[in-house]
Amino acid sequence: MRDQAHRTPTLAAPLLPGIDPAEFRRVLGRFATGVVAVTAIDAAGRPAGMAVNSFTSVSLAPPLVAFCVAHTSTSWPSIRNAGRCCLNILGGGQRPVSAQFAARGTDKFAGLSWSPAPSGSPLLADALAWLDCAIDDEHTAGDHDIVVARVDAAGLGADRDPLVFFGSRYGTFDAG
Repeated sequence: MRDQAHRTPTLAAPLLPGIDPAEFRRVLGRFATGVVAVTAIDAAGRPAGMAVNSFTSVSLAPPLVAFCVAHTSTSWPSIRNAGRCCLNILGGGQRPVSAQFAARGTDKFAGLSWSPAPSGSPLLADALAWLDCAIDDEHTAGDHDIVVARVDAAGLGADRDPLVFFGSRYGTFDAG
């Protein structure tokens, strides 16, 4: 991961006054997203994880992806310190997995089956796909950090519809 001293936020234009954060959240909720469980093995050898829905591909060459993490996340420090993570793309039947990974102060892996990805990070059973990554860079952006990760290995998992988050609700997308 690159030196974090360069993390000085810059804005291209000032935010317009009068944008209510709750309304901004409702507007952004109209953009359907997938759901990803980010997993790692922490310094004590325990699995750590969190759910994100702000995930995107960045580059094919080199293979890079990005996801956003709130500054208030209690799970991110353990994952960041691991330096590696597995991004598990969740399927339609994995809504309880997403809720478990989004909850604070709980055992994120209670009752879940997983196997080690090539790096050792947890690869969740029944994930649609997975990306085994090295954390490459982090950029401060408002109340979140944008994490850029280099994909070292990837694979397909269960063949079913994806888990989708839209308007603060879960659903699926019928690919048929």
